[in-house]
Amino acid sequence: MEPNILLESLVEEAEVSRAGLAGHVNLAGRARGLRLRYEHTAVSRWLKGQRPRGEVPDLICEVLGRRLGRPVTLDDIGMGAAGAPAVEAPGAPLAGFVERATALWRADGRHDPRLTDVPAVTGTAAVMPVWEWENPPEDTDVSRPGPSRIGPADLETLRAARNHYEHLYRKAGGIATRGRVVGFLNAGAAPLLHAGHDDATGRRLHRATAGLVSLAGICAYDSDAHGLAQRYFHQALRLAKASGDRALGGYVIALLVNQSLHLGEFRRAVAFAEATIRAAGHRLTPALAADLHAMQAKAYARLGDGATARERIGRAEALAARILPGAEPEETAYVQPGLVDVQVAEALLGLGDLTAAREHAVLAVRAPAHDRGRVHRLAMLTQVELRLGEADRAARTAVEMAERARGVESRRLRERMAGVRDDLAASGSTEAARAAEVIGGALRVPL
Repeated sequence: MEPNILLESLVEEAEVSRAGLAGHVNLAGRARGLRLRYEHTAVSRWLKGQRPRGEVPDLICEVLGRRLGRPVTLDDIGMGAAGAPAVEAPGAPLAGFVERATALWRADGRHDPRLTDVPAVTGTAAVMPVWEWENPPEDTDVSRPGPSRIGPADLETLRAARNHYEHLYRKAGGIATRGRVVGFLNAGAAPLLHAGHDDATGRRLHRATAGLVSLAGICAYDSDAHGLAQRYFHQALRLAKASGDRALGGYVIALLVNQSLHLGEFRRAVAFAEATIRAAGHRLTPALAADLHAMQAKAYARLGDGATARERIGRAEALAARILPGAEPEETAYVQPGLVDVQVAEALLGLGDLTAAREHAVLAVRAPAHDRGRVHRLAMLTQVELRLGEADRAARTAVEMAERARGVESRRLRERMAGVRDDLAASGSTEAARAAEVIGGALRVPL
């Protein structure tokens, strides 16, 4: 069972205790001729994910709806149709989606430890959000009733916040940044989503919010909370669909492709990338298209399809040559010089082409990059040098990697560094053993 964060969020909003909710449900049931004797322990089980039998979910909706002064549905309390996916789909009705999305933000803002343990969904639940983003129906009107209180300054604040927190993420890592992004979603974005707005303003609002939500997902991914990261990515995809910006949706799916690669879901990574290229087409920028093809190359290499991997490498390199500095949207600015090279190096390493992998890894390291990106590039070069039998050279590269990683709180970087440490220690080189100890010392500092 997964924790029912939707119900918990509404209970908190309604300002009712667990014992109080149980008592109100008992009274509501009595009006229907039911003899119910629920106590706070039953509500605790509902919040842990248990679905009560019979009419009780409807009674919960009735009680909460009366206290909140608005209709509350079974989906709103996380007790919709049995077997329904727990994640948001881009085709979900927008008003209900906003309520459920902001409920997740509130729960994450409370640092609910259960959220970080929720596993990533697989199968249909993982695929449907991408399929529904790609296919009709589109949102014909994203306006929201009520007095308009959203101006250009509000939208600019959302964009500026995303840029600020992305910069912080690159410098300090996802663990240090996630709480700040989620806090801003609750305090800055949620009130705007609930405010009245016309269709045109709504499009811009949903686009700006999608950028922030995708960054929250990146920080959760970097913190090793993969189920939570996936939920944020699916939310960002729904917001991107509401914005009408296909390229933005393509960027969000690129994040899902990257996560799928990390989780070993290589065929899903290929399928998601293909769906993005098919649906966004000419609206994809050279940077995003290059990244998608490079990630496909890594997936095909892991699947043992060397011919297709090399074909995707060729596409990625051709597209990377077309990237114009300053011409990319803010979201795809992560495709910096050298990023495609390090992706290609990883694919070539998977294919066993060590000479070519070293060439690309060296190019990646020589290109300018922020500290976080440079750590990944140096880790890749270290791995290639070890595979080539150059343990002493690899040791020097690894020490530089450890220096660059100082101050960055990231489980992804920790995992990468731990792998490098183990490979160095196994090489038999004295200098490599010393480098492994340097990395080990850095890893002993708690996050």
